Amino acid sequence: MKTKRMGRTGLKVSEICLGTMTFGNQCDEPTSFAILDRAWHGGINFIDTADVYPLGGGLPLVGTTETIIGNWFKAHPGRRHETILATKCSGAMGEAPNDQGQSRRHIMDAIDASLRRLQTDFIDLYQVHFYDPNTPLDETLRALDDLVRSGKVRYIGCSNYRAHQLAKALWISDKYGLARYDCIQPRYNLLFRDFEIDLFPLCLEEGVGVIAYNPLAGGFLTGKHKREAGPESGGRFALGGDAGNLYRRRYWQDAQFDAVERMKAFFQPRGKSLVPVSVAWVLANPAVTSAIVGASKPEQLDDSLCAVDLALDKEEMEFLDTLWYDLPRVNDPTVTLR
Repeated sequence: MKTKRMGRTGLKVSEICLGTMTFGNQCDEPTSFAILDRAWHGGINFIDTADVYPLGGGLPLVGTTETIIGNWFKAHPGRRHETILATKCSGAMGEAPNDQGQSRRHIMDAIDASLRRLQTDFIDLYQVHFYDPNTPLDETLRALDDLVRSGKVRYIGCSNYRAHQLAKALWISDKYGLARYDCIQPRYNLLFRDFEIDLFPLCLEEGVGVIAYNPLAGGFLTGKHKREAGPESGGRFALGGDAGNLYRRRYWQDAQFDAVERMKAFFQPRGKSLVPVSVAWVLANPAVTSAIVGASKPEQLDDSLCAVDLALDKEEMEFLDTLWYDLPRVNDPTVTLR
């Protein structure tokens, strides 16, 4: 497993980051432990989670994923020290008005709750999950700066920010001498490349690491889905509530199915499967630090782990560019939802 520096910092993380939002809903604790073990033995030292996970569980299950990860650390003393642990706050953890968002109050409540569930004294990378239009950015950044100064958090980052929102946050940190966002989590894959236009150039210019989520488009780029059969039970596209609808709106379209079929026809004669190709393509972008890969079964990680050693040639990269150019352009309202 290769490692990269997180933006301009000295922090080194594995190129594959284990995403955990399946833990506690799509897979139980023993299966989650098996996935964590497979990732550990595959050289992954970077785990990403969030206080609102698991995906699709709703308020009754929020915090379950962090609890499972904390139990795994407890079962394996010593692994916490070797792991770069990232979590996020912002989403609703209860029904009260201050149980969500990026106010000082909620951030201070959220970090202590995450530390308890994860059974650790500090978070390596603490991220705000979404942009919060109802809280001034300087309030959020001052609260996060206090967490860094207290030792509860080592680095801070953001997820689902637009380029202008990240730029404003970096300016505020510079103006007031506050800890700054050293990484960002955007959605990025072969079927969604919008952030190449402005966000990625900004990150390269300012030394902000990029941790790409959805590199397999929620499993759509595995090529296993059949448009006529509908989403498989237990998969991300069949999740209850808003989660399943969100992923179907993003990817369950005829144009995306056609693109996957074209990928199969192009890469199968070359002896390359879609999973490592898709992840390797994400990692080939110079702005990308790490790709977040999730699983509901431990064996699903194997193809993704192969991606770090896969190099795509010029013809393959040009084909994948054409694939993107041929997709219809739509105003996607789910860009900043996860």
